[in-house]
Amino acid sequence: MKKLIIYTCCALSVFAAASCKKFLDLKPVSVSTDQTFWKNEADADKGIASGYALLRKTLNKASGLAFYAYGDLPTDEFSAANFYRFDNINRIEWAISVPSSNTDDNMMQMRRYDTFYSAIDQANRCLSFIPTIPDDKFSSSTTKNSLIGEAYFLRAFNYFYMTRIWGDVPLVTKSMAIADAVDIPRTKAADVISQCISDVNMAISILSWNYTNPANKAVRANKGAAYALLAHIYAWQGDYRNCNDTIDKLIGQNFYQYVNRDNYLTIFKGRSTEGIFEIAQSDENEGSTGGIANFTLKAPYLTTRTDNALFTLNKTTLTALFSDQSDKRFQNAFALTSSTDPICIKYSNITYANGQNVVIPIAHNNIIIFRLADIKLLKAEALAALGENVSSRTVLNEVRSQAGLSAWSGNDADLFAEVIAERGRELFLEGHRFYDLVRLGRQTGIMNFGDNKMNKSDFDAGKYYWPLDPALMVINKKLTQTPFWSSKL
Repeated sequence: MKKLIIYTCCALSVFAAASCKKFLDLKPVSVSTDQTFWKNEADADKGIASGYALLRKTLNKASGLAFYAYGDLPTDEFSAANFYRFDNINRIEWAISVPSSNTDDNMMQMRRYDTFYSAIDQANRCLSFIPTIPDDKFSSSTTKNSLIGEAYFLRAFNYFYMTRIWGDVPLVTKSMAIADAVDIPRTKAADVISQCISDVNMAISILSWNYTNPANKAVRANKGAAYALLAHIYAWQGDYRNCNDTIDKLIGQNFYQYVNRDNYLTIFKGRSTEGIFEIAQSDENEGSTGGIANFTLKAPYLTTRTDNALFTLNKTTLTALFSDQSDKRFQNAFALTSSTDPICIKYSNITYANGQNVVIPIAHNNIIIFRLADIKLLKAEALAALGENVSSRTVLNEVRSQAGLSAWSGNDADLFAEVIAERGRELFLEGHRFYDLVRLGRQTGIMNFGDNKMNKSDFDAGKYYWPLDPALMVINKKLTQTPFWSSKL
C-alpha cells in the first residue's frame, strides 16, 4: 500500500481531486494532467493503484474506523462505545448536530460521501483513458483488459457501498472537469444498483481468475472478487435466485479454500487461501496507529491500553452467538471471555515502534471485504430465502464443521435467521453485521440490532439508511435529506 500512496500523491496527485464535482467540495491538486499522463501500461497500472488507495482512504476515514463504524458498531456486537461521537454511532443517534467548520468530526465524516466520489472519479478517469492507450503499450491484451476490469469493479464497489449506507445517491459515470461541474440530485437506489450490476458484469467478462503479480492476491480485483461483489448486490436487492446462481459460478472454480480454524487469525493478516477481496494494510511498511485495533483491544494484546477496551462487546450477544464455546472461532478470535470486558482479537497483529519517548503500537491487518466463508454463508442465506432448505442446511453445516461444530438441528422456519446468526459467529467484527441484520429485518421482520436501537416502525421507515451531513446540501442545492432523518437534522 505504500506504493499506492506514492502513486496517489506523486504520479497522479490524486486525479480524483483534479476533476471533482461541485457537490464533493474537493479542491483540485494536479501535477500530471490527463493529456500527458496516460501513455503506457505502467501509467494505467498507477491509475488503478490510485483507485485502490482512494478506496482505502475512504474505508479508513473517521479515525480509521469507517468500515467497522458502518458495518459493526451500530449492531448488537457492542453494548457501548466509549469515545466521542462513536457512542452516538453505536446507538444509531446519527442526527447529532455538528458545526460545519468541524470537518474532522467523526460524525461529519461518516455522514459525508466525499471520499467515495474521489474513488469513483478515479475509476471514471481510468475507464476514460486506459482504453485509449495503444494496445502495443501493454505486455498483453489480457493485462489491458484486466486493468479496465478493475476500474469497472472499483466503480461498482464504491456505488454499492454507498447505496447500502445512504440509499439514493448521485450517480456520475463520467469524469468531468471542474468547469463542467453541476449540482446533481440523488439517483434512486434501484438505478444506482442497476449501474453497479452492469459494471460488475463488464468486469467479470474481462477480468482473469489468476493474478499477473502474486503480490496482488486478494488486494486487487480478479474475476472471483467481481462475482463476490455481484452476489452481495443481489442479496441486498433480495434477488436470491441470481445471488445463488452467481455464487455457484464463484465457488465452482475451486479457486479459494478454507483456512484451518485452528489458524483462524491468519485470515486477518491478509492474503490467506480464503481471501477474495481485501484492503491491503498488513505489510511491514503498512499498518495503522489507530483504527479498529486501538478501539477494541487492551493489554496484553495492546500493551499501551491497560484499562478497558474503548468499545465494549455485548456479552449477551456473545453468549447467544457462541452458546457452544467449543467453537474454534470463539476460542481463537476472543479473549478474556470470562471477564466483564471480553475482547475480539482478530486485529491483534501488532508491532511496536519507539517514537519521541513514546511506545507506538502499529496494527498490521488487512480489511477483509469478501472471503470464502462469507460467500458460502451468503449462499446458505439465498437457499433459505428460496425455500431450498435441505441445500441451505448442507452449506450452513459445512461452515459449522470448519469450526468444529455439529450440524444445526433447528426448524426450517428458523433457518434464515440461523444463517444470519452463523454469519454473526463467522464474520464477527468484519464489517458485515449491520447489513446482515438489515436483510434479516427485510426477510423476516426480526429486529436484532440490540438495545432498542431500532424498532420495526423505524426500520420500515428507513432508519437504517444514514442521513447526509447538512454541509453537503449547502454545497449541492439539489440534494434532499434521507427521508427518515429529514425532520431530525
